[in-house]
Amino acid sequence: MKIACVGGGPAGLYFSILMKRQDPSHEITVYERNPAGSTYGWGVTYWAGLLDKLRAGDPESARAVDEASVRWTDGVAIVRDERTVHRGDEGFGIGRRRMLTLLAERAEALGVRVVFEHGIPGPDAPELADADLVVAADGVNSALREAYAGHFGAEVATGRNPYIWLGTTKVFDSFSFAFKETEHGWIWCYAYGFSGEQSTCVVECAPETWKGLGLDTRSEADSLHLLEKLFHDLLDGQPLIGRGQEAGAAQWLTFRTLTTRVWHRGNLVLLGDAAHTTHYSIGAGTTLALEDALALADALRAGGDLDGALARYGARRRAELLSAQSAARYSARWYENLPRYMRLPPAQMFALLGQRHSPLLPHVPPQLYYRLDRAADGLQPLRNLKRWLGPRLARTLHARSR
Repeated sequence: MKIACVGGGPAGLYFSILMKRQDPSHEITVYERNPAGSTYGWGVTYWAGLLDKLRAGDPESARAVDEASVRWTDGVAIVRDERTVHRGDEGFGIGRRRMLTLLAERAEALGVRVVFEHGIPGPDAPELADADLVVAADGVNSALREAYAGHFGAEVATGRNPYIWLGTTKVFDSFSFAFKETEHGWIWCYAYGFSGEQSTCVVECAPETWKGLGLDTRSEADSLHLLEKLFHDLLDGQPLIGRGQEAGAAQWLTFRTLTTRVWHRGNLVLLGDAAHTTHYSIGAGTTLALEDALALADALRAGGDLDGALARYGARRRAELLSAQSAARYSARWYENLPRYMRLPPAQMFALLGQRHSPLLPHVPPQLYYRLDRAADGLQPLRNLKRWLGPRLARTLHARSR
């Protein structure tokens, strides 16, 4: 096949690798509008299960990603200046730029043509005219998807809280949180290492806190100075790093959750953020995009007509995404309702932070939920009830919200 992949993010590059490994005679071009080495974002997170899938898809790129990643096992939270630790599963962090470089190098080594600084404005672009398959991996603002917006049925839900992606020279050896109470409300930070030199920091707060602290009008330099003061104990005096726009406004965002009803049209198929997004607080965006690439390659390997393969891919991934989308929805709401949990002692609050994906938690008083959860750890019947009730409540609430 002749394959045109629009977008050189993790999903598009990894899909091109998988297809070249399946059949080196595929003619594959990846078009990326940005220069090589240019990307927004600091580091990305993933868990051990993804590495197993990547090893099955392409051992060489999996090994390169593994070797370039940092690891942690503990979660640390600072709540009201009290530090608490939670033991958890092993997690991984890697610089987004580093991951893209590794995947691009692997793709090119296999014979994929990767073209930087080459945007594709829409499905009628001449570069796509004779492609057997066009992969829209061009992100949440996908021009290819929006050209057929009515067909794909994209829906976007905008979150309530402003947030900002930042870096820091403080190197974290655990996934770390800090929650600070100000006269205008709570503001909090998630932080994790992605190399031996830098870490990612995501700062979030309610709109009224954001405005009350003047973060809606401060320059980037003033915003970073204020945030460094607020999170001084988390950062150990290390600076925060923005996007180099000291005289301009800081790049605060509100998260947009994207869902799409259909994932392909003719020979055009959606991949990664062009098809779906999940709230950053569950740290699954890159994982889900790479899993899309694996699923699409699997569907095409199975043979049959192209339309049938693309339909199978879309149906499979929409079903597989349900649990992640549910977890992301509840996680975002947990933070949007943060004051509900801040009356608990710090250790209990941090325990419920780990339970924020639960569909039961919003409907049970936090103190009672904490006690029931601790009791369930020692009683198998209670654990079974929780596992049985949670998914059913989630499906019922999701159906009512549609």
